[in-house]
Amino acid sequence: MARGNSKPANGSTLDFEAQLWAAADKMRGHMDASEYKHVCLGLIFLKYISDAFEEKREQLLFGFSNPKSEWFIKDEPQRAEAAENRDEYLAANVFWLPPEARWHTIKAKAKSPEIGKVIDDAMGAIERENPTLKGVLPRDYARPSLDKVRLGRLVDIISNIGFNESAAKSKDVLGRVYEYFLGKFASAEGKGGGEFYTPQCVVQVLVAMLEPYKGRVFDPCCGSGGMFVQSEKFVEEHGGRVGDIAVYGQESNYTTWKLARMNLAIRGNLEALNL
Repeated sequence: MARGNSKPANGSTLDFEAQLWAAADKMRGHMDASEYKHVCLGLIFLKYISDAFEEKREQLLFGFSNPKSEWFIKDEPQRAEAAENRDEYLAANVFWLPPEARWHTIKAKAKSPEIGKVIDDAMGAIERENPTLKGVLPRDYARPSLDKVRLGRLVDIISNIGFNESAAKSKDVLGRVYEYFLGKFASAEGKGGGEFYTPQCVVQVLVAMLEPYKGRVFDPCCGSGGMFVQSEKFVEEHGGRVGDIAVYGQESNYTTWKLARMNLAIRGNLEALNL
């Protein structure tokens, strides 16, 4: 289970949530809600892990350039090389991103007709460098049916979201965006195809009844992983140790399963999720 320090959301709407939804909703005429859900959430996930990477990179550069730091390196090329050492990021539980997968690269190509391919290449590079994400990230942004102008506008909007203020706060912000979007997408999609969205308040009640202080949490229909996230929050709110519980689940819908993997990955939690 993740050892993040995210605090419970207070339920208020973030300033950029409505903007993101409006941008996503403009794609409604070009694809089903079930499709554009993954377009938006995939990009939000990419922005989050890129911000986390850049924050760690700045910390390394500052430490290596600060004479008072025990890791001080006077030579600038050596500092730059040290800041690109992937082991430093892995040790901090931060996904390693090659240059082509960093958000500034994607943002620079937002107005390009090749933006879809740029994003797909970034997703592929991230999966290559981080085996735990293999087969999880969406990689169909270059498909002809996806309007590249609207996609570029969505990239511009997401570029204004900052997830690097602090690990605890950014995880909570991203979690709230996920919860907000999942609820909105559920309303847009309806309950067709046998898919259902359990509101956060209902999940909170279920978790409170289960009192998962220790042991295993198993969700036979885990969806996007909301039960696991709420279980973590329950343990933290009650002064427990998150490492005392392990989460397991299964999900029959493969695209929803991938969403759960992303949702847990941002919290450092990629326990067993079996189809």
